[in-house]
Amino acid sequence: MSKVAFVGLGVMGYPMAGHLQDAGHAVTVYNRTVSTAVAWVAAHGGRQMATPARAASDADYVMTCVGNDDDLRAVVLGDQGVLAGMAAGSVLIDHTTASASVARELAVAAAEHGVAFIDAPVSGGQQGAQNGALTIMCGGDSGAFERSAVVMKAYAKAITHLGPVGAGQLTKMVNQICVAGVVQGLAEGMNFAARAGLDVQKVIDAISQGAASSWQMVNRHKTMIAEEYEHGFAVDWMRKDLDIALSEAAENGSDLTVTTLINEYYRDVQNMGGGRWDTSALLKRLQSRS
Repeated sequence: MSKVAFVGLGVMGYPMAGHLQDAGHAVTVYNRTVSTAVAWVAAHGGRQMATPARAASDADYVMTCVGNDDDLRAVVLGDQGVLAGMAAGSVLIDHTTASASVARELAVAAAEHGVAFIDAPVSGGQQGAQNGALTIMCGGDSGAFERSAVVMKAYAKAITHLGPVGAGQLTKMVNQICVAGVVQGLAEGMNFAARAGLDVQKVIDAISQGAASSWQMVNRHKTMIAEEYEHGFAVDWMRKDLDIALSEAAENGSDLTVTTLINEYYRDVQNMGGGRWDTSALLKRLQSRS
């Protein structure tokens, strides 16, 4: 068992840190909203510290899971960042969905402290985090990855090493590109079925047994039919992720025509007041149109 610090107790990080503690690791947490860290300790045990540096001070592994590139720099760099507290030979594992460029930037900073860096964005959403069944896409040194995977398995069903630093973030971009297309297709199909006078539930029951099936169809159709969107992965976060992917595509010359269009559809959902709705709210956008 290891000494672990977890920085960022949002809807993903809170249960992920809990799985580490339940697995027998000694977990210290930090969260910008102190009351959340206090509540986590009350629920799971462990310790909470007032700064990222203090949380990381005696950890073998430090996990970060925050909002974006700027949030990540804020908890990693500087006098109060985790690198200020980490010992040489420890590993910094970042679960934030961020840019590949910030992953490379932080890897360089970590190396200056004798610390290994793994970019390790996750897929599976809040449900996957709560169930300890996340898919983790990793970039970084293979030796550091092998060591880290032993710890990350506390909240993962699949952990894959994709290549050097940045490869995890690039793979997460692929994931979000694919998810966006699938959700839009599902929304269009369900909207079409309803307008054609079909029983949408029966339609899904039929086509989910064939080639049209997807995770989104199986896990989201019931809430979409019920027009329930106060759950899951927020539209605001998907917009952030797709913006990252589109920026990367502009650099490497990829054609993301469909992704660009769906990103604008998500902007429409935000304008409807649905920034915190689940990404499946693309259906609500279609339903609002005559």
